[in-house]
Amino acid sequence: MIVCIPVTNDGLVGHGWGRAARVALAEVQGGEITAWDEVDVRWDLAHDEGTEGSHHARVARFVRERGVGIVVAGHMGPPMVHMLGKLKIATVLGAQGSARDAVLEAVAAGIPAV
Repeated sequence: MIVCIPVTNDGLVGHGWGRAARVALAEVQGGEITAWDEVDVRWDLAHDEGTEGSHHARVARFVRERGVGIVVAGHMGPPMVHMLGKLKIATVLGAQGSARDAVLEAVAAGIPAV
């Protein structure tokens, strides 16, 4: 399973999803992170470029191309939650602290597919 989470440079959960500068893609198998790849997405800069729909399309393309099944974040607006749900991507909000721990907690909670 691929989990995506906004991250800070020091490994913590980034505050927001749609304005994330950097995200991590975690592959989780058997309750363990088997791969961790951080990507500078710069959605913080791109967020206000164009329409809300174009920003959502940018995010949708990113998660679909990478096979993301769950997005974990501290915060996400309802329209983004809705868009991810339409893509059958589960969302877990309210995450904080260590990004790696937040990913493992979300997977351990048995978050169902949308």
